[in-house]
Formats: sequence, C-alpha cells, structure tokens
Amino acid sequence: MIQKPLLSRKKDVALRGEITVAGDKSISHRSLIFAALAHGESKISGLLEGEDVLKTAAALRLMGVAIERKNDGTWLVNGCGVAGLTEPTDVLDMGNSGTAARLMAGLVTPYNFTSFFTGDASLRKRPMGRVFEPIKQFGAQIVSRQNGLMPFAIIGAKESLPIEYKMKMASAQVKSCILLASLVTRGTTVIIEPEKCRDHTEIMMRDLGLKISCENLNNGTKISYSGLQEFEAKNFEVPGDISSAAFLIVAALLVKNSKIKIKNVGINPLRDGVIITLQEMGGKIAFENERQVGGEKVADIIVESSELKGVEVPSERAASMIDEYPILAVAAANAKGKTKMNGLAELKVKESNRLLMIAQNLENCGVISKMGDDYLEVQGGIAQTKTPIKISTAMDHRIAMSFLVMGLMMENGVQIDDASMIATSFPTFEKIFADFGSEFEIL
Repeated sequence: MIQKPLLSRKKDVALRGEITVAGDKSISHRSLIFAALAHGESKISGLLEGEDVLKTAAALRLMGVAIERKNDGTWLVNGCGVAGLTEPTDVLDMGNSGTAARLMAGLVTPYNFTSFFTGDASLRKRPMGRVFEPIKQFGAQIVSRQNGLMPFAIIGAKESLPIEYKMKMASAQVKSCILLASLVTRGTTVIIEPEKCRDHTEIMMRDLGLKISCENLNNGTKISYSGLQEFEAKNFEVPGDISSAAFLIVAALLVKNSKIKIKNVGINPLRDGVIITLQEMGGKIAFENERQVGGEKVADIIVESSELKGVEVPSERAASMIDEYPILAVAAANAKGKTKMNGLAELKVKESNRLLMIAQNLENCGVISKMGDDYLEVQGGIAQTKTPIKISTAMDHRIAMSFLVMGLMMENGVQIDDASMIATSFPTFEKIFADFGSEFEIL
C-alpha cells in the first residue's frame, strides 16, 4: 500500500441524510467460504469489496473455486462440494486479515495437502497459536516461525479426527476455525465456548440446512456438529457492517444538529454492544424496519446528535463490541465525566496493540486516560490546539477511522499518518464523509 496521510478537522456542517455502509466483513468472508463448498452456483449480494475479503476470494480461487464479480456488483461462486477443494497452486496471502488467516487455516485442516500462508507486515506480527492448538488435534501438522507467527504451513490431516475442544476464551475466529475444519471430518466435533461470542458461522450453517446443535451449559455453550453434510447453493445477502456503521453513529452523535439513517445494518445480538453502550451514554439511537435476512437480524439505524455522559462498560460486554472500542473511546473523550471500559485484553493482539494505540493517541489529543492490563479509563474533555495533532495508526484501520472522527471535533484537526489500510474493511468511508460535507484533506 502507498502511505496516505490525511487531515481531519472540525467543519460547521451537520451530518444529515440516508446512507448505507460497507457489507459486514465477518459475513462476507463466510459467504464466500460456504458458497465455495456448496453444490452449484451461489450468488452473493452486498459483499464487502475490501482488501480483507478479496484475500479470501483469491485464496479460494487458488484451491480451484470459480469466483466472478458481475457488473451489477453481485458475485457468482461455483461451489465444488463440501470436500472438493484442491491443493493451493500458490502461497495463500492473507494481507492484513486475521479473520481470513484463521478461518482459512481451519478450512484446509482436514485436506490431505499442504497450504502455505503469509500476510503483510502487520499480520506477520499477530499470534496464530490460538488456532494452531485445535488444528493439531484434528491431525494436521504446522510449521511456523517462533511464537506461532506467519509465514506458516499447514500439512493437512490424511484422515482428520473429530475433536472435543474447550475454548480458553471467547473467540469467534477460533470457534469458526474449528467448525470449518469439522465440515470435512467424519464424526461429531464438540466445542465448549466459555461465553457467547459472534455466531455468524452457526447462523449461516443453519440457514444452509446443516444440522448443528447449541446447548446452554452452566459454564458456557456446547456446540456439536457432525461432518460431511452436503448442502446446495443459495443466494447470500450480506447486510451492512455494524462495526463500520459505528464510526458514522459516533460522528452523528457528536456533530451538532446531525440526524442520519443508516440502512440495512446487521444487528446480531452478539454484535450490538456498542449500540447498548452508546444508548447508556445518552445517545439517541433507534432501530426501524427490523427484519431477518439469511437468519441474521437486520434494521435501519436512526441516529441524532446527543449530549453524551460517561459510563462503566462491563467486561462481559467486550465480546460483543471488541472491534468498536477505538471509536467508543472517541465518544468517551467527547462525553461529560469518566468512562471506564473493562475486559480489553484482547485488544493487545489486534492489527496493532490497539489498547496502547488508543491510549497514546488520546493523550496526544489532550485527553486524560488511564490504561491497565485489561481496562481503559477515559476522562471526557479534549484540548483545542493551535496545530493539528499527529496520530500514529500502526497500520490499524480502526485506529485511523476512529481518530478521523475525532478530528471532526477539533478546530485544527488531527493528522493521520496513514489511511491507506482503511480500504481493507471500509472502502467507502472517506466518500461518505465527503458527501456529508466533511471531506478529509489529503496531505
């Protein structure tokens, strides 16, 4: 990527009107994967065409799946059947996408071939050990750099064995990795998750007619799946990504006289923690036109500018909003009083040490904060400086977008060192703000 510094600063323009946001990244990855394993041709509409998802499409093509983008923006995938993938003809480059890397690692586990994985400089620093453990239990072998880092190779199991795996912490990527490996594994695989986390994989499997059971336990959830169930192609509809919508929601809450409608957003109950928290802070946020699409809850979200107040966010909510803490921290910095966010240890192993990057960049903006091993306290109040505040993104798209929103509240703005990676998850981010009259300036 070519580095792209941007300047964001306060404009006397309210955000008003109706918009749509990029397709849900989690559902986009999974739509491509399940369409690739179906019998027949599937059509996907609303697919996120960010670099992360395109890496998944490219990897599937290398394993013999025909995938084509049509002129109307839909995608056609000619599935090869549940066990029909072939040995990759090249290295699988996952770019910046931890989701793609961990899901694809599970997908290739039960196949009797070897797959080589790599990624960009940021992804090569991110630990993969959490998925290596269950992958090895299926019977696959792994060769990697020290500490489970990329590049790595997965030597697939000659005959994969079903496993019973108790997850150490809630992680939708680990759970989905195991479920994808179980698809081509004879026998019943069992997962015990300690607390509920994103369930897009299970929802999609049920919507495809696959028999997967979920049983509530005293100490978590038991998920069981018997492999080698075949399924037919279908039309997949990808709703808007609530993680992307969160940037627009916070911007509309903070910029005076704003009122927007964000249409067709996924509001999965295991992803709506940011909405609940912002409402507790006094944010005027409402749902309209609630419905189900492909088993997922979807709605239009109405947001009006609001006076926010500090709150304490419980640790048990972290799994439902782990990607939204950077933009929530921006909301907290512009709220009255103190906001404390708990259960944030997972942020240390995101695209950057996201917890540290949030704290450091808030400090750069004159915001008083206190960081612990798994929490962040933010005292509302930003400093108006005579020159733009310099923000370091560490190649993290969510840090970049969050502090571009922060700049809308600062007279002389903030200067982002690099916005090029925003395209990985939200390629229309800059255009939406430009259409509102809050265009970011290229430096």
